[in-house]
Amino acid sequence: MLDHRLVGLVPTMGALHAGHLSLIRAAARETHHVVVSIYVNPAQFGVKEDLASYPVTWDGDCRILAELDRELADDGANLGRISAVFAPTTRDMYPSGFPGQDVDSTGSFVTLTPVGQVLEGASRPTFFRGVATVCMKLFNIVQPEKVYFGQKDVQQTVVVKKMVKDFMLPVDVEIGPTEREPDGLALSSRNVYLGERRRRVATLLSRALRAAESQYRAGALDRESILRAATQLTTDVLDQQMALSPEERVKFEVDYISLADPDTMEELAEVDPRRGGILSGAVKMLPVEAPRPGEDLGHSGGPAVRLIDNIVLKPSV
Repeated sequence: MLDHRLVGLVPTMGALHAGHLSLIRAAARETHHVVVSIYVNPAQFGVKEDLASYPVTWDGDCRILAELDRELADDGANLGRISAVFAPTTRDMYPSGFPGQDVDSTGSFVTLTPVGQVLEGASRPTFFRGVATVCMKLFNIVQPEKVYFGQKDVQQTVVVKKMVKDFMLPVDVEIGPTEREPDGLALSSRNVYLGERRRRVATLLSRALRAAESQYRAGALDRESILRAATQLTTDVLDQQMALSPEERVKFEVDYISLADPDTMEELAEVDPRRGGILSGAVKMLPVEAPRPGEDLGHSGGPAVRLIDNIVLKPSV
């Protein structure tokens, strides 16, 4: 707290988009000093993941934040505005030396189990260890009263909330709704990798989750009934794509479609209508198989892109 004023922290890895800006606006409404951190944390990338090609857009991010700060200053409804951009180096964040990205790396980590081992944690075993570790460091450095995260990374929000609770950290975790494109695609810094062809198909995950949500809203509570519609949609889309020529089609792999407990992320056989649940999924959009001359393949030549999304099933009673 600075001069008895509230400090809000919005952690980011840069490549800012409208989802980040909505969190910053929320922080400005509720705190006097907003700190935006920009740090691409290597500890949450696996050794074979896209760290080297992750978009670094420092100059553009600074322009976006400067414009947003002017907007916040002109809005009398805000309590505060952007007071600082915190952009540390890896040497700053890992003063004993970066321990590495391998699963068996040794070093100072924050690990939360079993919530960090399922779903995204099963596919990316170092991810939540890296997330929790860097968040603990950021919270200790900035000393915020409130921290702001987006709902799109739903398992991340559950992990951070558990860390705050279990380690009794004096910070409130605020969750902002997922920001989406008009066609439903959840905003993500990784969307720049998609290119035009894969971007058109990338809505399959949000559509699948909405199909499952509609079953819950219609009264279904058992896992099979809720997830059947989502699984059928992804199967149908893949069949449609594979019927096309290599110069036209988009190939993808479904990692998981999940129906999980809202507090533990453990899979549910049946939703308790008093507690609701979380629908989530992950899809890997594979590189374009046969590029057409001059085709926009996306940032860094269009590598495989892992998309995640979720929908919170609210209690119905």
